[in-house]
Amino acid sequence: MMDSFREDREACRYRWGKPVDQPGKNRVISVKFLSKELLLSCLAGFVVFPLARIERVFEKVKKSWKSYPGSFWILVLSTFIDRLGGTMLYPFFTLYITRRFEVGMTGAGILLAVFSFTGMAGSIVGGALSDRYGRKKLILAGLVFSASTSVVMGLVSEFYLFFVLAFTAGFLGDLGDPARMAMVADILPEEKHSSGYGLMRISGNLAWILGPSLGGLLALHSYLLLFISDAVTSFITAAIILWKIPESLPARGEGEAHEPFRRTLLGYREVLKDRTFRWFLIFMIIMLVVYQQLYSTFGIFLRDVHHYPDRFYGFLLSLNALVVVFMQMGVTSWASKHNPYLMMGFGTFCFLIGYTAFGFGGGTAFFIITMLIITVGEMVIVPVSQALVAGMAPEKLRGRYMGLFGFSWSVPSLVGPWAAGLIVDNMNPRIVWYVCGVLSTAALLGFLALWKREDRTADPREKVSPVKGDG
Repeated sequence: MMDSFREDREACRYRWGKPVDQPGKNRVISVKFLSKELLLSCLAGFVVFPLARIERVFEKVKKSWKSYPGSFWILVLSTFIDRLGGTMLYPFFTLYITRRFEVGMTGAGILLAVFSFTGMAGSIVGGALSDRYGRKKLILAGLVFSASTSVVMGLVSEFYLFFVLAFTAGFLGDLGDPARMAMVADILPEEKHSSGYGLMRISGNLAWILGPSLGGLLALHSYLLLFISDAVTSFITAAIILWKIPESLPARGEGEAHEPFRRTLLGYREVLKDRTFRWFLIFMIIMLVVYQQLYSTFGIFLRDVHHYPDRFYGFLLSLNALVVVFMQMGVTSWASKHNPYLMMGFGTFCFLIGYTAFGFGGGTAFFIITMLIITVGEMVIVPVSQALVAGMAPEKLRGRYMGLFGFSWSVPSLVGPWAAGLIVDNMNPRIVWYVCGVLSTAALLGFLALWKREDRTADPREKVSPVKGDG
């Protein structure tokens, strides 16, 4: 396989009829070729894991099945179905925009930024609403709105209408995300938060293994089928949650009345009084600016600087997803035995090594190894950070904590690709990875500072969530 990638490095310059490293030249990507390569990449990744390892993973899942409530497993299943629809559409979204409306990458980038910005606002509002009206209602609302707007986006023929829909879809589609994360914390006891979020992450990565290949097959016939499929999976998910999952919002105390919505929204001020949480969000944003480069800048860097074919980037992403599926629970189990801030520092250190290395080396084996290092960091950071926030949050503010946590993921998707684009277009592209090294170091030092702060106040092995800030 490595020899095949090496042989294609030179050939890929002319796969599209013109060299890919000519500045300012557009190239048209064949959806047929892309779907084929995604499918081959996914299948090729399976050879990395021997059957014995797969059997052990399923044996562990079987043993742990009864230790989680049925409502949690239904939530995991519904999340997989919802993510499957999204992963069928997302890899082809930019292709659709540029082809359907004949706009360049700048126009597509602005549209994606609108999605991120409005999604950020939807996450904040959704977090507050889930604390007032319940997790289930907000998840259902987000799914129904997302399905409806997805179908409409597949039908519009004017770019300005698509742009208007982006505002609506971004805001309404993300309303339910904080509620879904809060529901995991509501359903599971605190000692199972990390493993619960790890299982949710596995379901999402299973969707990433299957979704792009299925989406590529549908795109061969019609892009509209991608939007319809996304809507159908959202409606199926909504039906499962409606009939099978009870409301998980903790009951109010005796005599405790509904607070006015304005006060619910202003409850974010109470959340932001948590000084530890404020610093945690800042370090998360810095670290996630680095992480986002894997899904924006890295593919272009492989193609234009190292002249790899697109299928190699697809292979690396498939490898990432496969490692998560088969290794996540073991990594989560190990990480849960240590202080969460120390684990955040360890995960960020993996990012520091992996992303900085991109600026100094090259070669097929090199990129596979660095991707594995980054994947280890990712497997530690994602479930640990979610469990950490769930442990910080009082029950009555859990949705709002999760809303701000979602905000910390949205900001980097607004800033990171844009800033990296400025560097790539005007300077040496390797500088992106040097900047990633600096940012990773800053975030690493920040998480270690939070670890030391907690270490002075409590035994980290006896306390999962951090000490509350004093404002």
